[in-house]
Amino acid sequence: MPTQVSALIITGYGTNCETECEYAARKGGADNTKIIHFSELLTGQACLLEHNFLIFPGGFLDGDDLGAAQAAAQRWQHAKDAEGKPLLDQLKLFLQRGGLAIGICNGFQLMVKLGLLPGLPDSTGKADDSLGFERQSSLTHNASARYEDRWCHLKVNPKSPCVFTKGLDLLYFPVRHGEGLFVPKDEAMLERIRENNLIALQYAHPENGLPTQEYPFNPNGSPLGIAGICDPSGRIFGLMPHPEALNHPTNHPGWTRGEAMTLGIALFTNGVNYLRQ
Repeated sequence: MPTQVSALIITGYGTNCETECEYAARKGGADNTKIIHFSELLTGQACLLEHNFLIFPGGFLDGDDLGAAQAAAQRWQHAKDAEGKPLLDQLKLFLQRGGLAIGICNGFQLMVKLGLLPGLPDSTGKADDSLGFERQSSLTHNASARYEDRWCHLKVNPKSPCVFTKGLDLLYFPVRHGEGLFVPKDEAMLERIRENNLIALQYAHPENGLPTQEYPFNPNGSPLGIAGICDPSGRIFGLMPHPEALNHPTNHPGWTRGEAMTLGIALFTNGVNYLRQ
């Protein structure tokens, strides 16, 4: 019997894209979808381990006043569940059991600040199966020093292990962020991310579909055109563009001209299909 896919969408503290994410997960084939407030994980009203698909939506987490998702990461790191156990233990077990996690915009920022991404082995080369939540990169203010709200062309890396982007090529999603510039810990870390094909999604030039540094096609100046990265397993994925915002053809800015692009729901469908294997 196929695995039942249960998606949990976590909202609260300024997040405002949870409804679209829930809709995208449902349209993508999830059997059950549930939106909860972060506090419900602390009171025992919700448990990560009852689900296998975790979604961190975008929005204006903590008002973006304290750095991109920095406050949220601190909340996760120090929170305890209803039994007095660290909430991170629950998240670790969820991922160790094979659960999927996708973070969009602020959700991506949270994953990076929490150390879930890029999730590379330590400097000795030893694989870290314990999910040590070591921060290896960050996201900071756009190179333009402006809030960017525009649609972007995106190129999928076919060599990436990311389960969400499998079989996809060129995408067109909107971005809306002030802090989307990806910053690795150092150049060596950036090279490791590149070598391991953890760059799953890159901003692309509309004329040739190739990764670009040119503004405004790369809206935040991220090196190598990074728009989204995954961990080595491909099960943890974060991206700045909003796939859930293109959940119907009429969301596309050129739909009245007959223009059509792959719906963002395709990423959620890929996640659901992976869990059902």
